[in-house]
Amino acid sequence: MNIGIFSDTYYPQLNGVATSIRTLAHGLEKKGHNVYIFTPWDPRTPETDEPNVYRIPSMPFLFLRNFRAGLLCPPHLSKKIHAMNLDIIHTQTEFSLGFLGKYISTTQGIPLVHTYHTMYEDYVHYIAGGHIITQEMAREYSKFFCNTTTDVIAPTKKTEDLLLSYGVTTPISIIPTGIDTAHFRKENYSPEEILALRHSLGLEADTPVVLSIGRVAKEKSIDVVLSSIPALLEKLPTAKMVIVGEGPEKENLEVMAKNLGIDDHLIFTGGKPWTEIGKYYQLGNVFCSASVSETQGLTFAEAMAAGVPVVAKKDPCIQDIISHNKTGLLFEDAETLPELLYQVLTDEALHNNLSKAGMETMKNLSAENFCTCVENLYENILQSGNRPEKVSPPAIPLVIGARAAKKITKFPRKLVENRFTYTKQLAKILPYINKHK
Repeated sequence: MNIGIFSDTYYPQLNGVATSIRTLAHGLEKKGHNVYIFTPWDPRTPETDEPNVYRIPSMPFLFLRNFRAGLLCPPHLSKKIHAMNLDIIHTQTEFSLGFLGKYISTTQGIPLVHTYHTMYEDYVHYIAGGHIITQEMAREYSKFFCNTTTDVIAPTKKTEDLLLSYGVTTPISIIPTGIDTAHFRKENYSPEEILALRHSLGLEADTPVVLSIGRVAKEKSIDVVLSSIPALLEKLPTAKMVIVGEGPEKENLEVMAKNLGIDDHLIFTGGKPWTEIGKYYQLGNVFCSASVSETQGLTFAEAMAAGVPVVAKKDPCIQDIISHNKTGLLFEDAETLPELLYQVLTDEALHNNLSKAGMETMKNLSAENFCTCVENLYENILQSGNRPEKVSPPAIPLVIGARAAKKITKFPRKLVENRFTYTKQLAKILPYINKHK
């Protein structure tokens, strides 16, 4: 099969969507398929890019640092996409590149599969504090996008239930994203290599480390974990928290740590390339997250594959991989978190049991099984003959813009009519945003 994957985020950006795409693309290529990835250009893109990745001209996204918004698709690339004779289009995001995938699907009559990775109602605060885009609008938009596809992939039952509550009527297939467990194995790294990494961050060999890896963003609730550190330090004064990743919440967390008097116990490493992430997991004596905005929570799975015990806030998205006191520790009340962290960091038997159970559990969440399930879905769609009706393209095939979206997908009238209102509101707040950057 010739498969086109369209996403507004991909490497060098480091997040769960990028990881999922790379895992899927590599797995499908191993099965003999041709996979082409279309994503916005990023200034951090290495000079020698992956051969199957096509970068669309882009601009910075105003409200989210280090993210890019795709612009127009160059004519030469449009011709190249047409010549690829794509059998399946698989969108991974719902914005500029998602619309490019939808545009090609609609104008060429190619089946469109969409993976719903992100619960956008938890992210509206990025757009002027939620005053322009409301949670209800985010839910309506998700319903609209999913209902114009051939099939939707939900990583978990939690995500399926969410989409059904939105009113999504397109068939939904639950396919958990697999991970390449080999990439995170402890044996990939020598004790000397990990010790050198610790020393580079000012950590000793025996420093107890509470680890967080992922986007440093408000919805990740890193502040909940950080607020537990003072109580942990009362019983374990040498403990430190290491945060690996980048994002808009870093400055707020630094201020919070200073106000709590624990800034000497907090270390930010910044974002790290995918090739090094496995090594950074080995810094942690425990991996902790209080996020409940995940659709699957790949970092939990990666930590478990790396043999790092996980302490997490109870949430449906991880109920299939984390059982309390068996494969990890779960908390509902933040007041209990310091004690759970202390137990894992000081009870060697508990630490080892959780580590071994976590690694064993991750064997069932293999990349191979993930890719096989997606491949089967593609094949079933193609065999069914369920193809979208071709629609003549507009004179200028815009990737973004409400007019093009309306021609391609019959964009919900409410959102189209309100776009002018949103533009006026945005114009009013832009001077304030620029002044207070």
